[in-house]
Amino acid sequence: MAHDHKHGPADREMRDGNEDGFVPLEVLDLQRVGDMDDLMRAMAKTAFGGRRLGEAADVLESMVTDPDCCNVLTLSGAMTVAKMNLVITEMVERGWIQAIISTGALMTHGLVELAGMQHFKAAEGLDDKLLFERGYNRIYDTYEPEANLNNLAKLVVQVFDKLPLDARVGSRHLLALIGQKLSESKRPRGLVTTCWQKGVPIYIPALSDSELGLDLATFSVKRRRAATGESAEEALTHLHSVLDPMLDLGHYASFVSKSPRIGIFTIGGGVPRNWAQQAPPFLDIMNDALGTEVRMNRFRYGVRICPEPVHFGGLSGCTYSEGVSWGKFVDPKDGGRFAEVLTDATIAWPMLVKAVAQRLDKRGEKATSPNLGLAGYEPNWLPEFAR
Repeated sequence: MAHDHKHGPADREMRDGNEDGFVPLEVLDLQRVGDMDDLMRAMAKTAFGGRRLGEAADVLESMVTDPDCCNVLTLSGAMTVAKMNLVITEMVERGWIQAIISTGALMTHGLVELAGMQHFKAAEGLDDKLLFERGYNRIYDTYEPEANLNNLAKLVVQVFDKLPLDARVGSRHLLALIGQKLSESKRPRGLVTTCWQKGVPIYIPALSDSELGLDLATFSVKRRRAATGESAEEALTHLHSVLDPMLDLGHYASFVSKSPRIGIFTIGGGVPRNWAQQAPPFLDIMNDALGTEVRMNRFRYGVRICPEPVHFGGLSGCTYSEGVSWGKFVDPKDGGRFAEVLTDATIAWPMLVKAVAQRLDKRGEKATSPNLGLAGYEPNWLPEFAR
């Protein structure tokens, strides 16, 4: 005797998804995929990480084509050692990015590449003690020769030598000066030179946590000893430089406040992500404490590529939804659009940028962003003392 099998209570509804307005998924048919744009569109209709990446392409497309949106790119991890330098450069050249916030190490390794030096694939069977003795610094599966960093130091010191003794500069000033220096040397296409030529400031909130910052510190010790006759040990206890990080904070906060809408594209997390996202709370704190009315602007768009899961509790893994509770992001109910791709950026990032570039090129569309009239966002901008 046949049995009529029913799953669950007899009064359970068996709805088909369409009647509730659910979006149906579609099979990924590679025979219908002609380029990376087609692939991302198809992946957005699948599941898991593939869907997240496809949806990220849609959000990125929206934020770079919104004429009232300025976008900031935050960078952490060894992305330039991993040879992602020209992926960043492509985003800047296409007008997708109006400001960059980075670790100092990432920019240092990018300058090594831009200055014509090389990184190398790690070899089998060499232990780290031997690498140290031979002058190689290992970054996971890649080598940065110490000689590269020594040669870079000689180059950046030529820039530091031109800083007036009474100067006050932010990290963006230093990167602009280095960009100009390398552009004059007819270096190949690259991140720091392109940013300077396009008027995209680079902020490094934790500059002293990098080889570039240590080069500035060493230069500052040398300059102080020349002025005072102190020993190196004495100069270290009084170490200071022309660097004023508050100049960066004020300049960036003005950029966020004045932008009609603001978007963020984040690789990894760390200080660059937090420093970028803290601008709205900073303006809120300032207005509350001082009785001022500077516009507090929350991020309306966001794309994040990072492998860290949320349950570790670190900022690198925290969701945009959590940021809504801090007043950093516009709630999706109020129009915020965000995508988070939990994977290695060296896999997803180039695919994402290529897909959206192809998408816009097919339509003959270019990114647009508002002109805020802020000093430091003009092509080939330099501080007054260097003009």
